[in-house]
Amino acid sequence: MNNSVTNTARLLWAGLRALLVLTVVTGVLYPLAITGVAQGIFPGKANGSEIEADGRVVGSSLIGQAYNLPLKKGQETPEPDLKWFQGRPQNGLGTNSVNTQYKLILSGATNRSGDNADLIKWVKDAKAAVIKDNSTPDYKVKASDVPADAVTSSASGLDPDISPDYADIQVHRIAEKNGLPAAQVQKLVDEHTDGRVLGFIGEPTVNVLELNIALKELVAKS
Repeated sequence: MNNSVTNTARLLWAGLRALLVLTVVTGVLYPLAITGVAQGIFPGKANGSEIEADGRVVGSSLIGQAYNLPLKKGQETPEPDLKWFQGRPQNGLGTNSVNTQYKLILSGATNRSGDNADLIKWVKDAKAAVIKDNSTPDYKVKASDVPADAVTSSASGLDPDISPDYADIQVHRIAEKNGLPAAQVQKLVDEHTDGRVLGFIGEPTVNVLELNIALKELVAKS
C-alpha cells in the first residue's frame, strides 16, 4: 500500500516537473526567442507591417481600407469618396454576412460560384459603376478596360492591393477631382507599382493605402 502511494506520488511529481519545464520552454522561452529574432531581422513585418503618415500609424500594408463619404440619412451603404483611389469591392459584392466594409472581426467572401445569378448581377452592376465613376469629360472608360479586381472582392475581403490596370483607369478621375495633371497622377501610380516577387511570382500590384498617402502629399504640395 505504501509502495503504491509512493509510486503514485513519484509519478505525479515527475509529471508536474515535466509540465513546468515544458511550460517555461514552450510558453515563455521559445516565444521570447522567436519574438527577438523577428524583431531583429524584420521588425516591420513582426509589428504588423504598419504604415505611418503625419507621425502616426494610419494602417497596415496588409489590410485594405475603405475611402467613403459619410453616410447620408437613409443610406445603408456609403458612397465612395472619388477624390481617392478606390480598392477592390469592400462588401463581398452584395450581401456578405462574414465581412463587410473591411471590418476586421472576421474575413471571408460570398463563396458563390461563377455561374451564380446574383454574383453575375453584382459584377455587372459593379462594372457599370466603375465605368461611370471613372469616366471624365476627356476620358471615357470602356467596358473592356475594367479589370477583374475592380469588380470582384478578394477571398478575404481585406485585399490591400489593386492591379496597375485598375489604378490606371482611376487616374483621370483622381486628377480631375484633385485639380492635378493626369500625367502627374499617372507618375504617382507608376512609382507605387510593385513588380512580381523574384520577377516571376504573382502579379504586379499597387498598395492603395500607400498610394493615397502619396496622393495626399502631392495635393498638399500643389
